Amino acid sequence: MITCPSCGRENPAGSRFCNACGAPLAEADTPGREYRKVVTVLFCDVAGSTSLGESVDPETLRTLLGRYFDEMKAIVERHGGSVEKFIGDAVMAVFGVPQLHEDDALRAVRAAVEMRDALPELGVEARIGLNTGEVVVGTSERLATGDAVNVAARLEQVAARGEILLGAETARLVRDAVETEATDPLELKGKSEPLVAYRLTALHDEAPAFARQLDAPLVGRERELRRLQEAFAQAVDDRSCQLFTILGAAGIGKSRLTAEFIGALGDATVVRGRCLPYGEGITYWPVIEVLKQLPSAVELGLEPAAVAAVERLLGEEQAVSSSEEIPWAVRKVLETAAESSPVVALFDDIHWAEPTFLDLLEHVADLSREAPIVVLCLARPELLDRRPGWGGGKLNATTLLLEPLSSTETDELLERLLGEAPLAPDLQQRIREAAEGNPLFVEEMVALVEESGDGEVSVPGTIQALLAARLDQLEPAERGVLERGSVEGRVFHRGAVQALAPEETHVQLRLTGLVRKELVRPDKAQLRGEDAYRFRHLLIRDAAYDALPKATRGELHERFATWLEEHGAELVELDEIVGYHLEQAYRYRVELGGAGHTEESLGRRAATRLRAAGRRSLTVGDANGASNLLRRAASLAEPSGRDGVELLLELASAHVYSGDLRDAEARREEAVTLARGLGDRVMELRAECELGDLRAITTPSFTAEDVLDLGLKAVRELEALGDEQALAAAWALIATGENLRATWQGVEVALEHVVEHAHRSGDRRRETEALLFLGPALFWGPTPLSAGLPRLEAIRQSAREDKWLEAWSLRPVAGFYAMQGRFDEARELLARAGSILEELGRPLDVSTQAFWSGPLELLAGDPAAAERELGPACETLEASGEKGWLSTMAALHAEALYAQDRLEEAEAAVRVSRDAATSDDYDAQGLWRCAEAKVLARRGQFEEAERLAREAIDQIDRTDEVNHHAEVRMGLVEVLRLAGRADEAGGALGEALARYEQKGNEVMTGRARALLDELSTTN
Repeated sequence: MITCPSCGRENPAGSRFCNACGAPLAEADTPGREYRKVVTVLFCDVAGSTSLGESVDPETLRTLLGRYFDEMKAIVERHGGSVEKFIGDAVMAVFGVPQLHEDDALRAVRAAVEMRDALPELGVEARIGLNTGEVVVGTSERLATGDAVNVAARLEQVAARGEILLGAETARLVRDAVETEATDPLELKGKSEPLVAYRLTALHDEAPAFARQLDAPLVGRERELRRLQEAFAQAVDDRSCQLFTILGAAGIGKSRLTAEFIGALGDATVVRGRCLPYGEGITYWPVIEVLKQLPSAVELGLEPAAVAAVERLLGEEQAVSSSEEIPWAVRKVLETAAESSPVVALFDDIHWAEPTFLDLLEHVADLSREAPIVVLCLARPELLDRRPGWGGGKLNATTLLLEPLSSTETDELLERLLGEAPLAPDLQQRIREAAEGNPLFVEEMVALVEESGDGEVSVPGTIQALLAARLDQLEPAERGVLERGSVEGRVFHRGAVQALAPEETHVQLRLTGLVRKELVRPDKAQLRGEDAYRFRHLLIRDAAYDALPKATRGELHERFATWLEEHGAELVELDEIVGYHLEQAYRYRVELGGAGHTEESLGRRAATRLRAAGRRSLTVGDANGASNLLRRAASLAEPSGRDGVELLLELASAHVYSGDLRDAEARREEAVTLARGLGDRVMELRAECELGDLRAITTPSFTAEDVLDLGLKAVRELEALGDEQALAAAWALIATGENLRATWQGVEVALEHVVEHAHRSGDRRRETEALLFLGPALFWGPTPLSAGLPRLEAIRQSAREDKWLEAWSLRPVAGFYAMQGRFDEARELLARAGSILEELGRPLDVSTQAFWSGPLELLAGDPAAAERELGPACETLEASGEKGWLSTMAALHAEALYAQDRLEEAEAAVRVSRDAATSDDYDAQGLWRCAEAKVLARRGQFEEAERLAREAIDQIDRTDEVNHHAEVRMGLVEVLRLAGRADEAGGALGEALARYEQKGNEVMTGRARALLDELSTTN
């Protein structure tokens, strides 16, 4: 039998129209087919039936209960519900089975009121409970299973005589049609937490529903369209980049407005990219889509570094790249493409985007020059939850929120949609009220009415109900094809559907029907030789997918992954996509209780793919994407064996790059434990060295001596074992130890070993990291300016194709320029370095910029500017848990504050430096003592000040930082002069002068000589 969704009358199997009202009937599903649905469940029980049995004859009771059951069944079916079962003298009914309605919750409430009002005529009273939620339904049995059923039963049990209790979701769905009052929190059997229910006190005639948007005539968006057109005109007139973001709830009209704008552009290049709803780790997918729509970087004539970066991003070249270059290269592509015609780059669904991709968009908006570009972004308001500052502070950024249409505008939209076939006034009014100005809601409701043929299709009460109700009207074969497509995602391929539905012999015919019904539309295929389709709206895809039982989802995800492995070899991000689908298959099976060999094998397959994707993200410098992918890989299959150690170390490196030092340390500790348990001494030593390298900058008790001892022991043992990658890690640790105690010649020697072993092992990432620190070693160490600056200029020239390396090479050059008094040139270099590092999204690297900008401003005589550089940098390092750089940075911060007579703040900075420094961090130990000595001298505590100043010299002399040797001696000169002992300051000043001359610090050499002459004249 088939139940009519409009009147509830049962009809013979095979009926196409209801024998009672003529409404079209949905074809019965295949027996045994299960679905997940959001339904409203009603329980009604007779209050006082036990006492009634004592007072009436059994035959009378039987007749009474028979009338009761018949009446209740009739009421339920009259409102379009189904009586699932009679339990004793209780009735269970479900609204939404077999056919969903947009107003199932309201129908259930109306039925409940009618049932309650009918029972007194039978001489009894009722207790009724209703609840809305997701259940699994088997259409052959028409039974609903799920927590929503249990809650409805419990609400009925606690209801008083004549009372109707609504669950929270039911009350929300009918809130405009009823009056309710909240109960006190209820302790319901089987529920871990108390629940608040809502007591029904009144029912009104109608309840508004919610809705979504579909493509239709543009109505009521003239002002927003004009703002879009003005932004485009400004981009063209000024040859500037405009960032334009359209925010709005799903279905409110973002895509329609954009289509109208683009359709009228004329001579403009329009490219589109989308953020995949499931691709957290697919960071650059939208960019790849855009790049494929534009001429190649070679055709555009871009410089080699940009060409290489684009080719690596597209997977055309496997060389290692730092993703610091990717935003820059993408910007260059857009700028160059815009030279011939204005470019509109449309990025859809950016609320799904990874932070790295949002950074890229802001980079393009901030730095594009002399190129007419509109970066047009569409997003739900959730974007601002993830990125509160999106577009803020940019003069070239516009963000608008699409508001609902007015009543007049909604009527206009309805008239244009319906044309010569208007609806009955009452139905049109219901649509207008339920749509609440959302264009998609209006369109979808009209589509449902037109498809039903009799104008009686119900108006959905929520977005989910609206779309689920429409899908419920499809033929089973069409619905099956739609559901299989939903497994792939918003865009799906015909071949994938066929692979997931091998029993379906008319896939193309079904897809054509779905196109006619405006549920999907043809789209550009991502796979060669395939046809692709796109769900007209993401929520249609979600509704189709959500209807699948989890067991079916898991099976289909696995089958799709297998199909894509065979057909998607050309996809740049194949590992991410296949890994995602295998991951979903694994998680659904585990959620449903699977824990055997099949699940274990599936988890390992998913982890392998995600790990490969994570490694690729590391090579292009996408730290956040790599962290996400590698973390998921580690969670799917517990790291084991040598590969497990490698995975943990890779994950830790990703955490370090993204500034998450605490998680990085935890992963490296796990790697050490795992390697030790395996008895793999090589991997144990490598993991210990990488852990030590991190602890050197996070744990003040882990001294430079500890670092060097661990590194040297590892080198001796690894040389015998012969592992190049582990040796590179060991020498990197030694370089860190030498850096920590500021012996830069030792750093330079260790880095040469790192480069050698990393190169042999093919570890390009570590090789690049080693090259970064050669510049600082030349500047901070004993190498004089006359020898160091030419070497650094050569490094700078050779690093132009690697943006990260270029930024690091610019900074020591700027430091030497400052020593020559070339302050403006130095500032320009640092500005470029800082800009590159910000573009690349390296927060800790950006903070270390102050090691150069702070001393430059002090040397230039502007301590306030120095403090503006050093203060925020210290805050960033402190927040991240970093100590190695912080110890020295805070001491420099103290100097800047002291120079402004801010003595208390200087003392606070000294404490930060002292607490962060290890006992053999001789650079920081000397610098904080020097700063504190001067503060004490200013307060007249000369004896303690002199003691600290001389201790500072003793500490700093253990380093080979010649310039700091001189700076600390100048501190003693300051203390002695403040103490009125200028005649004793000459010796320390002479020593400082000699060291300034040795380093080639021309500015301080001149100042020291002048002071020495002043002291000589005074004495």
